[in-house]
Amino acid sequence: MRAAILHETGQDKLEVRDDVEAVGMGPGRVRVKLHVTGVCHSDLSAMTGILPQPAPFVPGHEGAGEVVEVGDDVTTVAVGDKVIVCWAPPCGTCNFCTGGQSNLCLSGFMNAGTQNFTFGGTPSFGMTGTGTFAEEVVVAAPCAVKVPDDVPYEIASLIGCGVTTGMGAVFNSARIEPGMSTAVIGAGGVGIAVIQALRASGASEIVAIDPATSKHSWAKQFGATHTATPDEAAALKQELTAGQGFDAVFEVVGKSFTVRSAYDLTRRGGQVVVVGAGAMDDNVQFNMFELFFDQKQIIGSIYGGGDIVREYNRIIRLWRAGRIDLESMITHRVGIADINQAFELMRSGESIRTIVTLA
Repeated sequence: MRAAILHETGQDKLEVRDDVEAVGMGPGRVRVKLHVTGVCHSDLSAMTGILPQPAPFVPGHEGAGEVVEVGDDVTTVAVGDKVIVCWAPPCGTCNFCTGGQSNLCLSGFMNAGTQNFTFGGTPSFGMTGTGTFAEEVVVAAPCAVKVPDDVPYEIASLIGCGVTTGMGAVFNSARIEPGMSTAVIGAGGVGIAVIQALRASGASEIVAIDPATSKHSWAKQFGATHTATPDEAAALKQELTAGQGFDAVFEVVGKSFTVRSAYDLTRRGGQVVVVGAGAMDDNVQFNMFELFFDQKQIIGSIYGGGDIVREYNRIIRLWRAGRIDLESMITHRVGIADINQAFELMRSGESIRTIVTLA
């Protein structure tokens, strides 16, 4: 089958090969024929080493497809089911899973070092134990989450990572109330999801901050009330909040300097929500007096900040009701042979989400 391989961490190009095999089928495992996958910035972060992932590996973690084989003891899905590939599968029994925070379950992260593929006799991993830049993948059964038949594969794939990450940060991590003033630093795919969730939650001001002015029109299309470059953000804070700052600011970039900017844009007693995935050696600095005196809440938010499957279902209901627009987030479509083009579109800021067609 065809799949895209990153041979060494730090390479900026993937090799598309047709001699790749999905391996590991057995008890508790599921084989999924992938139809589509989204290209997420976290894929690039894994390729560059910002996010830890052993190589060689098949990137991709935002996919949807059809179950074509199930192993013994698998009861959650059956052959023919339409599924989202969940890159952080909950075990269902740990304190996090039983406490409504399955996004913090560590069982899925243990899959990053599991061999999912082989090519030319070389063992290969799948990103976070998945690897959706392939025509098929074999994953642990909890990674395959069944979705209703009326959800198109493209919509299901977006829900698999970027949309859940962004919208869940609003609904679970920050718990935005109607009338709150908000700002979002970063208007890429996850930032657009944050903006849509803020609109659905009734935020009064939604300021999208991004250095790429080409993204400003997108942000307004999806619900931003104002847009600004980073240099313009302080003036807009003064204009909209009389200098006090916003009730909640979402950092969706994953850099220390943007977290610091988010803190400075937040009012005393407000919320700084860190959604971006950054590097372990990129440190942000605060002084002890401001942490005490400002009483700002700094909230990390990984994969939606709550129960993953519950969030999938909530997003599907909002999409069905027309409260959120997921179709328009897909700005480009390419085949697996052109997957490197998808990364160029992302790096240049020309795309919100590029979908790669696999079947």
